[in-house]
Amino acid sequence: MSEFIYLASQSPRRSQLLQQLQVRHELLLPNAAGDVTEDAEAIEVALPGELPRSYVLRVTGLKLDAAVARLERRGLPAASVLASDTTVALGQEILGKPADEVEAQAMLRKLSGQTHEVLTAVALQHGAQRLQALSVSSVRFMAMSDAQVKAYVASGEPFGKAGGYGIQGLAAAMIEHIEGSYSGIMGLPVFETAQLLRQLGWKM
Repeated sequence: MSEFIYLASQSPRRSQLLQQLQVRHELLLPNAAGDVTEDAEAIEVALPGELPRSYVLRVTGLKLDAAVARLERRGLPAASVLASDTTVALGQEILGKPADEVEAQAMLRKLSGQTHEVLTAVALQHGAQRLQALSVSSVRFMAMSDAQVKAYVASGEPFGKAGGYGIQGLAAAMIEHIEGSYSGIMGLPVFETAQLLRQLGWKM
């Protein structure tokens, strides 16, 4: 068993959560110097009528496929590869990463006073073996005033985050209740990730 894994994510939160588990990891990101160009955003496009659970599992699998190919292409030392994806679902509507302030405000107005689901899938590849897990949590936002929505968006925090918010930041002051995995809502469910690593023989 190698002493480290590759993390196929640019999210600093996922890296921090792996550090919490004391799992040594190296980033395996697209578009390194001299590498082929990968369209990471295209992977995250939802299919027509796709349900949130199907979407997050499919996208995570595609991210892992791309990362495994990247590892082989670069000729890096062999190790397990971890990929993850998080999506926010209000009913069956998938709320991705807002493109601009207008979209971020619209998302937050939808979430205001409502309970939504946060789904985070984790996939781990070790040689020919692939393991996958799904964490589903519920989050309830307080009813937010228009001024609160605009102030939060103006902070810049919504961008690059599914659903237009980060629970570990300023948005925590607007969240009434969560049920499920706090780390999963952040972007990498610690329990499920540890379970996958245990299946590969990691002691934790």
